[in-house]
Amino acid sequence: MRMRRTDLALEARELWQERAGDVTALPGVEARDTFREGIPVSTVKVLDSQGESALGKPRGSYVTLTLEGLSAREEGIFQRAVRAVAGEVAGLMGAVPEGGLVLVAGLGNRAITPDAIGPKVHQNTLVTRHLVRQMPEHFGSLRPVASLAAEVMGTTGVESGELVRAVCEKIQPACVVAVDALASRSLKRLCRTVQIADTGITPGSGVGNHRMGLTRDTLGVPVIAIGVPTVVDGATLAADLLGTDDLPDLGEDRDLLVTPKDIDSQVNDLAKVIGYGLSMALQPGISVEELDLLLS
Repeated sequence: MRMRRTDLALEARELWQERAGDVTALPGVEARDTFREGIPVSTVKVLDSQGESALGKPRGSYVTLTLEGLSAREEGIFQRAVRAVAGEVAGLMGAVPEGGLVLVAGLGNRAITPDAIGPKVHQNTLVTRHLVRQMPEHFGSLRPVASLAAEVMGTTGVESGELVRAVCEKIQPACVVAVDALASRSLKRLCRTVQIADTGITPGSGVGNHRMGLTRDTLGVPVIAIGVPTVVDGATLAADLLGTDDLPDLGEDRDLLVTPKDIDSQVNDLAKVIGYGLSMALQPGISVEELDLLLS
């Protein structure tokens, strides 16, 4: 039986519990729910091979922030969301040396809006490597940060993973942060959640188009993955709405993907939240107002 498609560890855990029953303990997995800046934060930790087998996710930590108030323009939500993202990213970068060079890789296709989150985060990230190198007397206190938009192979002829690996070999970062679009099992999480993980990422996995993974094994450095679910697989959505585990056969429409009608504005908002939050995590002490001045 084909499983419902989701890239979110939180949803993979929910699906396991729905099949096994809420009273059954999930082996090799720890989960907890907290709040940061008033925003719900769910953390799922895959501890061993049992957890990997149960969730179909590599071992590591998966943090999911639920940003319900962002699309409704709730008062103060942007600043709180930025600080929440910054705090969770910083929490997963504990092993990265202070002041070590970080490479931000925005994955995806800027010409297709649901897949443009990575390139748009690249545009909203504060880049400092050149400033630190050329004017250390003024910018030496900043962490060096480089960023690139690693476009899809269909527009470049080069896998995004190959491009990122080549840049890593040249500039030798201490850490890579990869940003990409994901797939959810449910409409309610589209453009409302941000997943941050210390396990790396496989570009294209959200739409079933797997490429070379960006992980510690392939790049030689820690990889933080940040993802936003922007699409739901058509069959997965139908099964979720019908409350069944059996995915319907959509025939010629089996590759149908569903996305919100206001995807343009939602992707723009989330890309700014993630870009600013990532910049604040990498440059402690900088404010949202300062980022507005530097990135405008």
